[in-house]
Amino acid sequence: MFAAENGLKGDPRLQAISQAIRVIPHFPKPGIMFQDITTLLLNHKAFKDTVDIFVDRYRDMGISVVAGIEARGFMFGPSIALAIGAKFIPLRKPGKLPGEVISQAYELEYGTDCLEMHVGAVLPGERTVVIDDLVATGGTLSAAINLLERMEAEVVECACVIGLSDLKGKRKLHGKPLYILVEPREIDDYC
Repeated sequence: MFAAENGLKGDPRLQAISQAIRVIPHFPKPGIMFQDITTLLLNHKAFKDTVDIFVDRYRDMGISVVAGIEARGFMFGPSIALAIGAKFIPLRKPGKLPGEVISQAYELEYGTDCLEMHVGAVLPGERTVVIDDLVATGGTLSAAINLLERMEAEVVECACVIGLSDLKGKRKLHGKPLYILVEPREIDDYC
């Protein structure tokens, strides 16, 4: 579900967030229109608005864990977790976490990858939201859900700053709700 369909229709923050995202054509390979959130992070107001919208959504949902997907989920997840009084769990690429981990492989739109999580980072029954910057095929979010559910966490929702309007990736989310702020941009005003 897009934020504009859930009470934020016409909210000027959504337009500002969208405009703050730079589009890099043909990165990392031909045909990909890479949605670069680093320019969003450079815009203090748009970055704050992004975090505030997520905080407003999750503040009263009894969320005890915010799980951020490496690496861009790390940009939003800790701020959201602090604001709602939850813990932050990093879901990382292989070999980045010390100690005992569980792993989950997944497919990307342009390759394959794997996520890992510390064993014991989440407790059975903890209400969790998964944060990332973008959903396309849904593979990364699906891997995150699998990791958390293997540890018996309750995944309440997945949230992304950017999502494709056709939401084909939603089919891989095991029926979990998906909350998206903006659609991908096609052109770039920065280049």
